[in-house]
Amino acid sequence: MTPKTRAWLLILLIFALCGLTLWGAIWYRSRALSAAAMLKRLPTDDAVVLYIDFSRLRSTDLAQLFGSKAGEDPEYQDFVRKTDFDYKQDLDAAMISFAPKGKYMLLKGRFDWKSLKSYVLSSEGKCNNSFCKLTGSSPEKRISFFPMRSNLMAMAVSDDDVAALRMNDVDARPDAEIPNAPLWLSIPPSVVKSGQSLPPGTQMFARSLERAQAVTLAIVQEGDHFVAKLNVRCASVTDATALAADLTRTTGLLREMIEREHQKANPADLSGFLTSGAFRSEGARVSGYWRIARALIENLLGGS
Repeated sequence: MTPKTRAWLLILLIFALCGLTLWGAIWYRSRALSAAAMLKRLPTDDAVVLYIDFSRLRSTDLAQLFGSKAGEDPEYQDFVRKTDFDYKQDLDAAMISFAPKGKYMLLKGRFDWKSLKSYVLSSEGKCNNSFCKLTGSSPEKRISFFPMRSNLMAMAVSDDDVAALRMNDVDARPDAEIPNAPLWLSIPPSVVKSGQSLPPGTQMFARSLERAQAVTLAIVQEGDHFVAKLNVRCASVTDATALAADLTRTTGLLREMIEREHQKANPADLSGFLTSGAFRSEGARVSGYWRIARALIENLLGGS
């Protein structure tokens, strides 16, 4: 082999390696993250985590309910016009961690990154390459975001203007259990024990959950109505048995309280929802089941 041939082979090898590196980077940035993988990038200690699979919800009645109010907001309409982004069409999934030091979001969908960057700059924000930050509705609310994948945005709202970078870290713990539902909520034991920010009427149920190790609540559609499914992991079979009995007893007590007031449980508010509960234990697990009226969802989303 002549020196000239060896030189050409070396050049071709370098081009091939560069091509493979570029292809690998493009593949890595475009591959989808599962819900379990997304959760491992969010701060979850003492945080309530909400997951919404919009791509699945679009085939249910919930899609119309979620979109009924946001589309009327002038600020939202201005954002859509300037960025060419409409969550009702372009957002496929969102996972949000309501942590003590801010809100952390992983948003999966189709984004016009150039338009988003222009929006930030026109709003007196700053962008460094693909990382952008701007002030929110108040000075202590700093918004930061960057494209973690071509179809995945990492965004944070915090007093730290680079908080979104926190989601570059991956939790080394095993994957958590993820409900097979288009809408679910993970509630940490610390929130359950404190009872903070819980709707009126639910605190009495929260007291029963104080010994729980993990609590998730999933919303699914069954026929022409929706149901909420509770999944609780306890430390022991004894705790699970006691918890199921406590929840059943609390539900019965609530029904009696309503009857003593000569009232009826209203499906359009929490009284109808909470009194429809049914619970059972299996091993160290407790499952719960509530029927959800469409009117209740409309009232909750409408702020009634």
